[in-house]
Amino acid sequence: MEEVPADAWRQKIDRTGEPGREPGPINLQRYAFTPPYSGIATLFGLPLCLNQDDLRAGQVDVAVLGAPVDMSTGHRGAAFGPRAIRADERCLPNTPQLLINPSTRVKPFEELTVVDYGDAAVDLFSIDNSMEPIRALVREVAETGAVPIVLGGDHSILWPDAAAMADVYGPGKVGVIHFDAHPDCAPHLSGHLASHATPIRRLIEDEHIPGRNFIQIGLRSAITPEDELIDWMHDNHMRAHFMAEIDRRGFDAVLQQAIEEALDGPEHLFVSLDIDVLDPAFAPGTGTPEPPGLTNRELLPAIRRICHELPVVGMDIVEVAPHLDPGGTTTMNARRAIFEALSGIAMRRKGVPGPAYLDPRVSGLAPERREQRGEGT
Repeated sequence: MEEVPADAWRQKIDRTGEPGREPGPINLQRYAFTPPYSGIATLFGLPLCLNQDDLRAGQVDVAVLGAPVDMSTGHRGAAFGPRAIRADERCLPNTPQLLINPSTRVKPFEELTVVDYGDAAVDLFSIDNSMEPIRALVREVAETGAVPIVLGGDHSILWPDAAAMADVYGPGKVGVIHFDAHPDCAPHLSGHLASHATPIRRLIEDEHIPGRNFIQIGLRSAITPEDELIDWMHDNHMRAHFMAEIDRRGFDAVLQQAIEEALDGPEHLFVSLDIDVLDPAFAPGTGTPEPPGLTNRELLPAIRRICHELPVVGMDIVEVAPHLDPGGTTTMNARRAIFEALSGIAMRRKGVPGPAYLDPRVSGLAPERREQRGEGT
């Protein structure tokens, strides 16, 4: 019996001798109209790219890729997140051209060329070994000018994701807007430097991203941070907005401040969305749920607004553990967050005005609608 090489998990298939093809996105859908339960599960039924030549030939604006790593504490299962998010749609046709943002009336797939880029190599026995292949694949996308959207996996992947952004755009020039119930900046987790509790510490100590370039929203864990960790966050000039502040000031006020902070320093922004920032009522399928959290009516427009009004060059969405949520609420909200991000990026490319743009025809702001209700101008 032939022995499997120790690094077989990251060895690419030898394509020598296979028929050649012209570079560009590969449409895996056989029919023009595909129901949600049919076809090969790429995100939104998107075409597939396999390398940088495909991305460049297709003039790709956004590439979605998976990083199915899950070796941290809490309930396990986030490694199945990328596949579940790709296959989530249950009601609508898996035909991206039909999708329209209901609040802004923007069709993101008409404005952007979006593809699926497959998954990064992951060593299922080593979180440490998995970090560099993830970083390399994210960097591969960003080097072409496309925006990578990374599907986790647990939050350890923020370390390679954001480091790849710093590789491409320069250390100190990238900021991170971080939605999470937890601060994720512990010095280690049971002695391990790579974990879902430590990625921000690694990024700061590796000098990829300075502490003041981190803006955190939704923190509320009953376990962390300890007083010493809050002091460390303060000493490193991190800008953290805890749920207690949101309760006191209101989400809209905190979001507005976070946007202003994001514009204060970094030239480029990376959005890191841990799905557990949502209240468990909206995201029960996650490893470390923490009540009380944000609602999807708060989070989803915020993601769209950030991607519209700020220079976002990448995003990850992590900690979706689908087996913990048989009803699919968590994956549905994760997939919708990606759609809102794409809508925001499309609005920015299209030059839609801000802030917090809503189409007047659906928001009740059109003059004729206001007259019908007897409202003044």
